[in-house]
Amino acid sequence: MAGITNAEFLNKVIPYGFNVATLGGYSLDAPTIEASKKIINRGRKEFDFPLEKIFSHIENEVASIKSNHKDVKVSANVRSTTVQPIIELGKIKELDIIEINCHCRQDEILAIGCGQEMLKRPDLGDYISKVVDNVDCDVSVKIRANVEGIDTLMVSEIIENAGADYLHIDAMKKGVFDADYDLLKNICNDVNIKVIGNNSVNSLENLKKMIDTGVDGFSIARSIISGNLDFNIANF
Repeated sequence: MAGITNAEFLNKVIPYGFNVATLGGYSLDAPTIEASKKIINRGRKEFDFPLEKIFSHIENEVASIKSNHKDVKVSANVRSTTVQPIIELGKIKELDIIEINCHCRQDEILAIGCGQEMLKRPDLGDYISKVVDNVDCDVSVKIRANVEGIDTLMVSEIIENAGADYLHIDAMKKGVFDADYDLLKNICNDVNIKVIGNNSVNSLENLKKMIDTGVDGFSIARSIISGNLDFNIANF
């Protein structure tokens, strides 16, 4: 969740059973940083770092988590209009996973072709492949499901064919206040990379439904932040 999932927060919640901690989302280039400033100006929380400080900040955040939780994988969710800043970030030695954000739906981010607008790029596969081929860490791609005009299953196949290690899916469906479990099942049956399910993991019942889709893991942010989680992560 923008502006909240930083090292200070993650160091507090990791002991409750998490084995991967995701920082971000961060904006890495001039267009995405400018878009973030516009988001902040209208009152929404967002990470706010200038271009000359963002890389060292992320490196320090990764080091903070690793110094406290050596066995936890650290991921950074990032946005950039071009691949080079993501490749540069991938040089951080202790960063285990770099996650390409094809998920954000803030208007300012969409206006520059980032976030879920990335799903419409004809060169999405090439974009991901360039990152995969030039970083030493694993690569995850986080997408939003059921975006109008986008075949989520086809995008999932593009991400797999591009060489990504993880497919992280916010399985939202317009007008439905629950995850699209049927879509998750179809994706899990269709691709061979690790699938991480996201959306509506806010109860034991929903967690079981998520696991039953065949996902390799699940992610939680809002329920943890709000303190409304009614089950122990460590039991799963």
